[in-house]
Amino acid sequence: MRDLLPRLAVDLPAAGPLDPRSLFNGGPGAVWLEIGFGAGEHLAMQAEAHPDIGFIGCEVFENGVARLLGEIERRDLSNIRLYPDDGRLLLATLAPAVIGRVFILFPDPWPKARHHKRRIVSQDTLDELARVMRPGAELRLATDDPGYGSSMLEQLTGHLAFEWLARRPCDWRERSADWPATRYEQKARAAARAPFFCRARRR
Repeated sequence: MRDLLPRLAVDLPAAGPLDPRSLFNGGPGAVWLEIGFGAGEHLAMQAEAHPDIGFIGCEVFENGVARLLGEIERRDLSNIRLYPDDGRLLLATLAPAVIGRVFILFPDPWPKARHHKRRIVSQDTLDELARVMRPGAELRLATDDPGYGSSMLEQLTGHLAFEWLARRPCDWRERSADWPATRYEQKARAAARAPFFCRARRR
């Protein structure tokens, strides 16, 4: 971690917007972003499956960053960069229309009503995501907290920049084939909690 993280860490610019493509050698075809990657297994699997795409992962917890660094070394991945802090700080620096896909999977639900303002899926965050995502880019959300699932859907469908892609009940009860499971999903299912999956498109 001591040697690898400094090479992969994203430094926020002192002035001007950040074009995330500049973080990668060779100029990737697209850049995807995961906010709150947990232990990093989803991000590592996505990066391995899409070597032509650059990935930025944001995570505030050191243990999660260390786990992902281990996966990067084990899988010999060169297309991941890390921002070891609140992803909203990174969002604020990104240039417009530069992100091709965003993942926010099983974020902290902050279940107490007085803490709901801390939830990352909010109108403010969606405003920032709408700014940095390309037209047609996909946003993927997941939670196993029913209250947060309802809030996510309310926030998303109330935002003019995003179109919810679900057409059938199974579209929010099951992951798509290119959406690897996380350990948080496995824990939820083991505890008999049904996850909610959401795919939306930037209009």
